[in-house]
Amino acid sequence: MVKIGIITGSTRDSRVNTQVAEWVKSIADQREDATFELVDIKEYHLPRYNESVPAIFTKDYQTPEAKPWSEKIDSLDGFVFVLAEYNKGITSGLKDAIDYLYQEWNNKAAGIVSYGSTLGVSAANDLRLILSVPKVATVGTHVGMSLFTDFENMSTFNPAPFHKDTLEKLLDEVVSWSTALKTIRTEKSEVIL
Repeated sequence: MVKIGIITGSTRDSRVNTQVAEWVKSIADQREDATFELVDIKEYHLPRYNESVPAIFTKDYQTPEAKPWSEKIDSLDGFVFVLAEYNKGITSGLKDAIDYLYQEWNNKAAGIVSYGSTLGVSAANDLRLILSVPKVATVGTHVGMSLFTDFENMSTFNPAPFHKDTLEKLLDEVVSWSTALKTIRTEKSEVIL
């Protein structure tokens, strides 16, 4: 059974991101084909990215906070990113969290749940491009929610009921792709041994 991390995409104190992530997890936990875990990037206290050697070349991280982050991402088979859109892009906290690692992301699948004034679509497209570099395959289904209609006063999450069906389709894709890509990672590790 694959392990999927539901990754928060914001570290602000006033964020609504965790409300959305908990909603994703509540629906995901009804499944029996994978296990799901909430992974809050804020809890890892990653500083601004400042490694002397890029992660594509080494897993010998000099930033102490990067080591537990590396272990967590390495332990997961796939991801659902809960994405807040800031200025039509992803948050700097999420970008740093992605940049700290490379090999840990390789050959895994991800789905994107976004929100913003325009459903977080620009940020979702931004994230797809960013994730392509560390070889994360993003599924086609995307849940996009509006700050104006899926939140009360832009602060209390209250999603329209139809989002649940789209999320379930996204989870179907993430679980199947994660399962398939796990075989690639297993084959590569056997070759190395």
